[in-house]
Amino acid sequence: MSTSSATQYSYFRQGFVPEAEAVLPIQNQSFLYGTSLFEGIRGYWEPEQNAIVVFRAKEHFERLLSNANIFGMIVPETVEECLQIVVDLIQKNGLKTDTYLRPTIFKDGCGVGPSLEKFPNSLSIFTTPLGAYVDIENGLNVCVSSWRRNADNAIPSRAKAGGAYMNTALVKTQALRDGYDDAIVLTQDGHVSEGSAMNLFMVRRGKLVTPSITEDILEGITRDTLMELAINELGMPVEERTVDRSELYVADELFFCGTGAQVAPITKVDKRPVGTGEIGEWSKQLQELYFKVVKNQVPKYSHWCQVILLG
Repeated sequence: MSTSSATQYSYFRQGFVPEAEAVLPIQNQSFLYGTSLFEGIRGYWEPEQNAIVVFRAKEHFERLLSNANIFGMIVPETVEECLQIVVDLIQKNGLKTDTYLRPTIFKDGCGVGPSLEKFPNSLSIFTTPLGAYVDIENGLNVCVSSWRRNADNAIPSRAKAGGAYMNTALVKTQALRDGYDDAIVLTQDGHVSEGSAMNLFMVRRGKLVTPSITEDILEGITRDTLMELAINELGMPVEERTVDRSELYVADELFFCGTGAQVAPITKVDKRPVGTGEIGEWSKQLQELYFKVVKNQVPKYSHWCQVILLG
């Protein structure tokens, strides 16, 4: 149950303002042309500690500020300052529930005609309650999308660029309209890339396999987390490589992962069962371990967790 304060705040243009005041004019560049970059960060409510545990916020802000360099969208805030903003914002809003944080760097100026040069850059951060983004308990029924992932030389997928998510919207909408839960997207040359807005793992022949970072994927922080946990805690070999579409049909297990998706097993692809058609044992083990880690229940990984006490 949420016991938030009456007024919710956002960080906007280097200060905290009531969320209703964090608004942009209709001619703002980021609205007109999608010239923005964002991150998604989860905070897990732990009532025993009266705290929100924010998972790998440092890595998310490092990725955001690094990827901003691709587009020349540099902001004055440092990683350390962003981490303190997260603390202040969560304490101001007092959301006693699982919480999603959305930092966004955006072109903050008005005018017709897209430009990454003419207009200043600003940072915003808001919080909102968030439970399961997709079904993580029953296994997903997915398809391979007819839409392809945008290529690195078009809009780099390694950066969470706002405008690029029109691609995600097309992929996800088509899947839902066709009766699926979500979709897997291929690269322009027909190799497996990722899900609509999440990374993908496959278990095959005793290995945990995931498309390499050169397959037009987001260099996922959850992806990185799961690879480390698989190797260090489960003793499972991990392989980053090119994955063919047909491998999806002969895989032993498949699952999506991401800040939103968390660890989401897939039990059917293109109307074909994945493995036995049930959630696999490796997927279950990784999911269980992941939720312990993100809630700061495994001391070895406490350095990934920012514990923010609420009043």
